[in-house]
Amino acid sequence: MTFTKTTEQSSKYEHLEKMSVHELLTNINNEDKTVPNAVEKALPQIEALVAQTVANLKLGGRIFYIGAGTSGRLGVVDASECPPTFGVPFDLVNGIIAGGDTAIRRAVENAEDNATQAWIDLQAHDINKNDIVIGIAASGTTPYVIGGLETCNENNIATGCITCNEGSPLALTAKFPVVVVVGPEFVTGSSRMKAGTAQKLVLNMISTASMIQLGKVKGNKMVDMQLSNSKLVDRGVKMIMGEIPVSYEEASELLKKYGSVRNAVDNYNK
Repeated sequence: MTFTKTTEQSSKYEHLEKMSVHELLTNINNEDKTVPNAVEKALPQIEALVAQTVANLKLGGRIFYIGAGTSGRLGVVDASECPPTFGVPFDLVNGIIAGGDTAIRRAVENAEDNATQAWIDLQAHDINKNDIVIGIAASGTTPYVIGGLETCNENNIATGCITCNEGSPLALTAKFPVVVVVGPEFVTGSSRMKAGTAQKLVLNMISTASMIQLGKVKGNKMVDMQLSNSKLVDRGVKMIMGEIPVSYEEASELLKKYGSVRNAVDNYNK
């Protein structure tokens, strides 16, 4: 069987340089509209991956995203958003990118081609059988990611992936694959576009659903969020006012005293 990277097939649009700005934006937007439908088709796969992720987290495990380039950066972004949003420890959700932190801002030559480095990077975090490792690669062919998951499988560590090419080596390696087939990109091969959007949507689902399952959200509110700026403090105060009968000033004092919306409400109700 011949494997075809659908993200690298030529798009239906030709001679992009001849399009007006309006035409470019309209056509890009039309392509972007197809992404949520592609994600919807993968919901059963996403559900299976989230169920496994939650099970591992409840055992004291952690989430590790591994990827290269845009895919790696998206994993780093999702991991970095979890502590301030859900008040979890910084090492609960981890983003590892081929080439290290330097690669977040600048491409590191050949970093993604090293099939053994991901396992070395994971070992630096004392990876164990309670953890889950999710490889992210639009093409599904990145050696760094595939090699990392292969070694995890050999060590009985749960593996998942997010890719945009059906039947790719990565999808065949991960125990819980998520395949979102977005089709050819507007700019042929530029997987930072539809594929990147799809990956971000799936990452949002994985982390958000997992944190909700762990009890990090009450109602629909981020009751454990970190109060890292005045906007979030104000939001926290208003959350408290929505839960218990206190004034803005009283809610503000409770928040200062107890440090989080959850603790403020729980202590008030004791």
